[in-house]
Amino acid sequence: MSLRSKMNEGILSLLPEVFIRGITLLALINLWKAAMQSASDLEIGISQMLSYTYASAILSDMLVVKTQASGWLSEGVLLRLYTRPLALLSQLVAETIGGWAASLALFSLPMALAAPLFGISLKPASPFFFVSLILCVSLGFAVDALFSCLSIKLGHMNWLVGRIRQAIAALLSGSVVPIKMLPFGMGEYMRFQPFASLGGATLSIFVGSSDTAQTIMLQIAWNLIIWPIALLALKKSQEGIVSYGG
Repeated sequence: MSLRSKMNEGILSLLPEVFIRGITLLALINLWKAAMQSASDLEIGISQMLSYTYASAILSDMLVVKTQASGWLSEGVLLRLYTRPLALLSQLVAETIGGWAASLALFSLPMALAAPLFGISLKPASPFFFVSLILCVSLGFAVDALFSCLSIKLGHMNWLVGRIRQAIAALLSGSVVPIKMLPFGMGEYMRFQPFASLGGATLSIFVGSSDTAQTIMLQIAWNLIIWPIALLALKKSQEGIVSYGG
């Protein structure tokens, strides 16, 4: 259903977004090439950084998960899901994954096939990258649930939650700039916070710039910690959804 809804206006309606994402990725690649050629004593090599950036772009939907629950008030998403005889969380997961299909087919797959043309390798440094990606997606859904509960708590200030979330995803998840490249040695400490177990952890395993076993153990630990909190928060937030929704 989610895939069909994205295709309602035809494939051509999705092409402008695909084009913009492609141009943005190529601009980032050239930017990193210029920046890293003039830098020294970096924790990560230029080839690793280019692969990191490229993989981050084509897997962006999975590295920092965002479900429709963020529009629970303005779009009535959660109230609509509650009318179906299915579990709320399973519906959100299914709709979100379904929504990824169009982007993966029209942008991620073609760009992955074109990677050798830009001299970029997309071969994972470790097969455990796929395990890490699954853990990343799982943790992403839990984190998204917490942000959704926060937006329910703040009511009409859900736009503020969105801005906070974007800032956290850009800085703390490591999906844009690797945690290891943070200044003043911050990377040594920041890699232990939960957001670092999202995109940054998976990408670091992909390019071989982190200890695979330690990174996966951290991802497992944060999944075990965050999921019970997220489920409890969702349960406690149900009254808030009904009262705001009418």
